[in-house]
Amino acid sequence: MSVQSIIETLNKLISIHRQLLDLSIQKTEIVKEGQIEKLQSVLVKERKLVQQLEKEETVRHEEVKNWFAQQGLSNDEATMTNLLNHIENEIEKIELEEHAVQLTDLIVKLKQQEQLNLALIHQSMQFVQLSIDLLSPSLKNLNYGDKQQPTVNRSLFDSKA
Repeated sequence: MSVQSIIETLNKLISIHRQLLDLSIQKTEIVKEGQIEKLQSVLVKERKLVQQLEKEETVRHEEVKNWFAQQGLSNDEATMTNLLNHIENEIEKIELEEHAVQLTDLIVKLKQQEQLNLALIHQSMQFVQLSIDLLSPSLKNLNYGDKQQPTVNRSLFDSKA
């Protein structure tokens, strides 16, 4: 297992994260505009990308574990940080580090964008709930006092006659 194959897998992960970030930015605009149909199609695309991401992340993890096994190192230490510490070729080390930093930056940006989307959706839901509450007043708001007035049961017909 070579470091170059790990770098190629990191490139794939970077590409997928870029696509996810683009979709997340689209989601922000769609939520602002309130276009539910477009949001559903973006969510389907996002789900597919997340599945690809999970597969590539599994591949990356296996490649790192295999590299550690090939070097005779413990798999318990099979992390990207430890990998960077054990690589002897400076060119590969620098390239791997650049890709790892780039991937980390994309993950941070994606997380921030998704937090913004979550806040926008939460705010939209509060607005919808407020609108519903304004359109359908509750019975509690119709009474001004705590005491209920006794209701007189009046009949529409005069039963004494």
